[in-house]
Amino acid sequence: MNKDNPAFKLSMQSREFVANHNKESWLGMFAQDGIIEDPIGPSLLDPQGHGHSTPEAREAFYDNNIANSEIEYILHDSYTSHNECANIVTLNVTISMDSKKFFQQVNGVFTYSVDDAGKLTALRGFWEIDEGMATFRELESA
Repeated sequence: MNKDNPAFKLSMQSREFVANHNKESWLGMFAQDGIIEDPIGPSLLDPQGHGHSTPEAREAFYDNNIANSEIEYILHDSYTSHNECANIVTLNVTISMDSKKFFQQVNGVFTYSVDDAGKLTALRGFWEIDEGMATFRELESA
């Protein structure tokens, strides 16, 4: 892994922006036509499977999936090439919904592609929604 790779650097910035709920900075990483496919294909998060490729769609993705969650991003390995990287990760997600908390674990490969201006053109998540849903459970109240 090349830690100086621009896509790898942006993937680590994304991790920090998500952890700190820095919506403006996270959305600001994307190119005008940058796309989020997380996961790739049709799912509960993207029923048509076309991805989120407009500023409004990316903001809705953030509001619906990140804003109400605490996401621990565990990087196991990364492979870099040119302006892209593929990170092997575990996401431990605690979701607040209807005054309850739920947990879900996602294991997958997340790829990041940047343009020459250093903006994210694609964030793609390779993971199976059924595998993630199999770990979904309500957390007991404190």
